[in-house]
Order: sequence, then C-alpha cells, then structure tokens
Amino acid sequence: MLRYPLCVRVFLATIAVFASGCSRTQDTELPVATPSVTVDRTDAAIGTPLEMAYRFVVAPNAPAITDDYWVFVHFLDTDGELMWTDDHPPAVPTRQWKPGQTIEYPRTMFVPKFPYVGQTRIEIGLFSPESGTRLPLTGETRGQRAYGVGTFTLRQQTDNLYVVFKDGWHETEVADENAGLEWQWSKKDATLAFRNPMRDVILYFQCDQPVQVLGAQQRVELRIGPSVIESFTLPPGLRELHKIPVSAAQLGTADTVEVAITVDKTFVPATITQLKSSDGRELGIRVFRAYVQAK
Repeated sequence: MLRYPLCVRVFLATIAVFASGCSRTQDTELPVATPSVTVDRTDAAIGTPLEMAYRFVVAPNAPAITDDYWVFVHFLDTDGELMWTDDHPPAVPTRQWKPGQTIEYPRTMFVPKFPYVGQTRIEIGLFSPESGTRLPLTGETRGQRAYGVGTFTLRQQTDNLYVVFKDGWHETEVADENAGLEWQWSKKDATLAFRNPMRDVILYFQCDQPVQVLGAQQRVELRIGPSVIESFTLPPGLRELHKIPVSAAQLGTADTVEVAITVDKTFVPATITQLKSSDGRELGIRVFRAYVQAK
C-alpha cells in the first residue's frame, strides 16, 4: 500500500474534513425533487440514438422555484472526465412545478463522435442558465449538486447502415463550446445515401434553422425517388427531430438508397445586414443527425 508522509496525510485529512463540512452545509437545504432516468439500452454505439425517459418527483415540502431552471445531463468516462452534455429545458418549466407533482417526458439523445469505448456514467441536475446556480435534489450525489442516475456501455460504431452526406452539403462544423456537437449546412438541394437493408427502417433526421432574422419559415421535403417520405415547415428556433418510418417498398430494390432533401428558401449570410457576416455561402438548413435504424 502506498504510504504518504505524515505532513501529506494531515493535509489530505484537513481537505477531506473541509469538503465534508461543505457537503453537510449543502445537504441542509431542502431538495426540490428526486430525479431518475431510464435508458432504452445497456450499450450503444457511437452515432446511435438513445431513447431517454426523464422523471422528476417533486418533494412534498419543496420550496417554490421562482426561475426556469434547465436540466444538465453529463456523460462521463470511467475516470470521471466529462465527455459530452445534453442540457435542455424540462418539458414543464420548473417555475410551474408543484409539491408532490411528477414530471415525466421522453427525449432522444444521439451519441456523438467521441474517442472512447467503455462504461459511461450519466449525471444530471438542475441549473440556472443565467447564474449557473444549481438546485439541491435527492439522490446519489457526485458533488456540486450533480446526481448519478445510470450507466451504459459505449462501443465502437459497427452499424453498416451508415448515412453518407453525399451531394449538396457544406463542410462539417463543430460547436466551440461542445466538441460533441457538429452539423452540416445544406444547400437548396442535398442528398443522403445509405446501404439498402431491404426491410422497413426509421430515418432519424435532426435539423434546425438558427437564423432568427430570416422572417419566413422554410418548407423542407425529403424524397426517395418520386415518393415524398416527409415534409414539414421549419421555423427559426430549437432543433427538431423527425423520426420518419420508411417501408422496404419505399426504399426500392437498388443496393444504395438516396434521400433527396429540398428546401424552398435559402439565404446568404453576407447579404443579411443584421448578421454582420462575410459568409458568402448559400445556406438551407443545419442538419445535426441523419441515422437509419432497421426495424
């Protein structure tokens, strides 16, 4: 066993007592709820969707929450290092939570491209996007009001239905604040391609239009050959996830399936004064995920 010098042991003990005292002080505050998360699988490959069910049971004696807090969701490796996040507002704003109420909602999270294989730990909590303040909850605390709610095993991607961004796309971009978040802008017309599994599938298609000053909604249409498999109106704002069922008949008999994506309106950032941008590209919509899951 590794033995530290006496002075080091005293120092470490002092730090432990101090940390314990801080923890006890924090624990004296009334917890507002008990969180839990259910994941639809025990292992997941990079790029795959995870169906996550969130549940918050508000404490009977919970104090009133006067602000709208967000749920932070952290995914950590076996060393406790943060890999990526999926922070989001809960389905019911926290200022509307009542003592004894149960808040439940589903959410789909995609495993980002991350250089790690092994057990992945999920921690959640409630925080203020403005101040960063976190609320106390009931559960397995990991410090700083983060609470362990589950694990799954992350494995390498082996899915042979990998979707290729084929034609009509700009280069991949990555968020400055979150290396696990990436996207590609489409042009007016773009194409996705994947191997034909010759059976029914679900196409996950996650996109948004973040530019608020466009003023008009965009019409988006997805087709396989002459068949329209999905069409929707995309307003500026939050990301949308479309889960599109596609039959084997719609996929056709060719070895490769191509999905054509058309946007009725595009824009050039450099021509929009409010954006103060020199970007001269023609942009349609941002696509974060395109994933095919065979049934």
